[in-house]
Amino acid sequence: MRYAVCADVGSTYTKVAVVDLDGGGLVAAASAPTTVGTDVLHGLDAAVGAATAGVGVRDVPWYVCSSAGGGLRLAVVGYEHLVTAQAGRRVGLSAGANVVHVAAGRLGAAGLTALRAARPDVVLLVGGTDGGDAETLTHNATRLARARWRVPVVLAGNVDVRDDLHALLAAAGVPVTVADNVLPRIGVLAPASARAAIREVFLRHVIGGKRLSRGARFARLVRAATPDAVLTGVEVLADALGGDLVVVDVGGATTDVYSVLTPDERASGPGREVAGSLWRARTVEGDLGMRWSAPGVVRAAVEERLLGDAEREALAAAAAVRAADPGFLPAGDGERAVDARIAALAATVALRRHARGAATGERAGRDLRDVRLLVGSGGVLRHAAPADAAGVLGAVLADHAGGWPLPRAARPVVDVDYVLAAGGLLAAEHPAAAGALLRRHLATD
Repeated sequence: MRYAVCADVGSTYTKVAVVDLDGGGLVAAASAPTTVGTDVLHGLDAAVGAATAGVGVRDVPWYVCSSAGGGLRLAVVGYEHLVTAQAGRRVGLSAGANVVHVAAGRLGAAGLTALRAARPDVVLLVGGTDGGDAETLTHNATRLARARWRVPVVLAGNVDVRDDLHALLAAAGVPVTVADNVLPRIGVLAPASARAAIREVFLRHVIGGKRLSRGARFARLVRAATPDAVLTGVEVLADALGGDLVVVDVGGATTDVYSVLTPDERASGPGREVAGSLWRARTVEGDLGMRWSAPGVVRAAVEERLLGDAEREALAAAAAVRAADPGFLPAGDGERAVDARIAALAATVALRRHARGAATGERAGRDLRDVRLLVGSGGVLRHAAPADAAGVLGAVLADHAGGWPLPRAARPVVDVDYVLAAGGLLAAEHPAAAGALLRRHLATD
């Protein structure tokens, strides 16, 4: 048999799965604390050792993704907020980035200061459709060149001036990578080239720059940012399912929502977005999480009228304890029930925002009525009792007051074995194994 080791080096835990490449079976799995304080390879090697012990797996390829050290921080600089800047933001999210800053229009002194303050790992520089406005993109590229900008830039704007601006930036010492225009025509969003370029920059510049490991081995092992790998896994799962699906990943700091919808008549008509529709999309809610962002869950739930006054006070106190100690582990049924409640609120609010379109900039929102599968992910669901995990997803599917149409016949399932990232990591080189793995663990009735 042929095997592969798939690992996700997360901000808190490193998760490892050993996969049979011939049949797509999950052979073994293990996890270990991520050792950001010393060298992430210590935790990675420990997790791989635990997963492969007693299995007889040796000298197999490793496929690794990482969000350690905060993952990939992306800033988007575009032409107009509701068009190219918003298109760039959507592309950045689809590439697994945490979009920390979006600027529109000509960069001035204040804009450049704000861009620096956001501390991005990568800048996505966009602007103008092909053959359209070139002045704003040219101005912003010139501004970065004159500012001796040293953060890597992905240039994905108007193709008419792309080569000239690439030469300008490179001559000024700006690390620049060229990609196709993210918005070649109004209403046409083309994320693939920019997504690949962002991934390349992440692997070439960001992983090593975060100093997560002393040597070069970790940088050689990592193939993608974790959210990028997960979105690829979601895409593979959607193809295997043959229908619409949603994934809600409740983490310690953020709650991510991934959706894959089938393009149809919804993609056209008077409500069509000028920035284009990305039917395979991801949104990140940075104020919704189980530990660091737990107080944000309570605040958002109050704003959404999901919490009454009596419950709010007790839950706010519990959230503050979790935010102060991100390593907090629930002891006893009472604390586990609180965790389940926070998770249910985080998932519900995150999916409301995703469906309404507020996080993606889509005025018409995302039509999730035909979603056939709702996948829950994140440690709080994987380690919960089945009834508690089912309760979290059940709350999402029963959210009739959210202001968006609920899925009409969605089946909830939890990614207990953490196969979405593994499937995404294997998709390019071993698509059959990736598809079989995801079908077996998530798509079967």
